[in-house]
Amino acid sequence: MFEASRLKQLRREASAARAAQHAAVLASGPYAGLLLAAELTARQEWLNNRKEKYWQLMRDGLSNADACRLLGMNRASGTQLRQNADFHIPRLTARRESAGRYLEARERLQIADLLRLGQSMRAIAAALGRQPSTISRELRRHRSDGGLYLPRTADHDARLQRARPKVPKLVSNVPLRLLVQRKLNRCWSPDEICGWMKKHYPDDQTMRLCPETIYRALLLRDDYGLHKRFALKLRTGRRIRKTRWRRRIGRGSRIINMTMIDKRPAEVQDRKQAGHWEGDLIVGLGSVSAMVTLRERTTHYGIIVNLPKDHTAASVNAAIIDVFATLPRHLKRTLTWDQGVELAWHEQLTQATGVPVFFAERSSPWQRGANENFNGLARQYFPKGTNLALHPAKHVANVVKELNERPRKTLNYDTPAERLKAERDTPPTNSR
Repeated sequence: MFEASRLKQLRREASAARAAQHAAVLASGPYAGLLLAAELTARQEWLNNRKEKYWQLMRDGLSNADACRLLGMNRASGTQLRQNADFHIPRLTARRESAGRYLEARERLQIADLLRLGQSMRAIAAALGRQPSTISRELRRHRSDGGLYLPRTADHDARLQRARPKVPKLVSNVPLRLLVQRKLNRCWSPDEICGWMKKHYPDDQTMRLCPETIYRALLLRDDYGLHKRFALKLRTGRRIRKTRWRRRIGRGSRIINMTMIDKRPAEVQDRKQAGHWEGDLIVGLGSVSAMVTLRERTTHYGIIVNLPKDHTAASVNAAIIDVFATLPRHLKRTLTWDQGVELAWHEQLTQATGVPVFFAERSSPWQRGANENFNGLARQYFPKGTNLALHPAKHVANVVKELNERPRKTLNYDTPAERLKAERDTPPTNSR
C-alpha cells in the first residue's frame, strides 16, 4: 500500500515537471523565434521565398493573376496575401545585417546564462569574443534596481535607445523648455543657462541640458523646440552660425611710450589675484558716441561708463579715473588696453590713479579675452549701429547691475557681483 502511494506521488511530480517544461517552451517560443531567428523548416522557407517573389512581381506592376501564374500558385493564395497586407504592397526595405558593433539578443541571453553560472565579466567577455568593458557597460545600463539582468528587457531597451531620430529634449520636456525661454528672455547665454540648471537642480536629470542643444534649437531650421525669435536674444543676434575663421583685421594708431602686455606681472595671468582690469571702447553710430567698458579678470565684474559727446583721450581718462576712485587700493593693480588712440594719455592716467597700463598686440583680441567677452554681453543691450548717447546714466547702471548678477561658468556659476564683494571685504594680504 505504501509503495503504491509513493509511486503515484512520483508519477504526479513527473507529470507536473513535464507540464511546467511544456509551458515554458510555449512561452519562450514566440520570442525566441522572433529575436533569435530560429531555423525555419524547408516548407516555411519555401513559402517565405515565394511570398517575397510575389510582392516583388506586384511592385513591378503585374496583376495578381499574372504574378500567381508565373509563380505557379493559386490566385486565391495571392488574394489571401493581399488581404493580410490590407491590400497594400509592403515597402521594400533592405535587410539590416548586424555590423557586430552592438550586442544581439543571442549574446544577451548568453550573458544572462553565464551570470547565473557565476562567471566573471572577463570570462563572459572571453566567451562572447567581446571586450570586458562592453559587458560591464551592458550590465551597468540594463540591470534592474535589484541587480537582476533580464535579457529580453535589455534588448528591448537597447533597441529603443538606438532608434533615430530621437525627439528633441526641448520638445518633449515642456517645463524645461519654458525655463530656457525665460532665461533667454533675460539675455542669458546657453552656457549660463545650462550651468545654472546643473547647480540648482543637482538631483533632477530631467533639468539637465547641453549648451549645444539650445544652440541647435535656435540656429537650425528643424523644429528643435525653441522659436527662432529667441535667437535675437543671443549675444550676436544671428539666426545662422558664422564660421570662426572669418575675422576682421584692423589697424590702430601708434601710442607713445607703450608698455606691452608681455611686461605685465606674472600674477596677472593666473587670475588668482584680484585688481587686474581689461578695458576697451564700444562705439556708437557714426563713431560719435561711445562707452568705456572695464572688466576685472578674476571676479569678471564689469563696469560701463557712457561717453555721449565724444571719446577723446581726455574724456576716457576722466571716466576711468572716476571709476578707479571708488575702488579700494588692492583692487587697482593693472589695466590692459588695446592700441586705440583713446588711451594716448595713458601716462597721465597712471599718474592720477597709480595703475600701470599695458597694451595688447595689434589685432590680438584674445589677449584681452575677458573684456572682449564683456563687450559682447554689453552689445546685447547697446547694439552696434545705434546712438549710444540716447541711454541715460540710470539705464546704463541698471544694465551693469543685471550683467554682474548673471552667473559665470568660470566662477562656478557664481555672479561677478558676489565675487567682487568678497574681494572687497577681504583685506589685502601683502598691504604695507
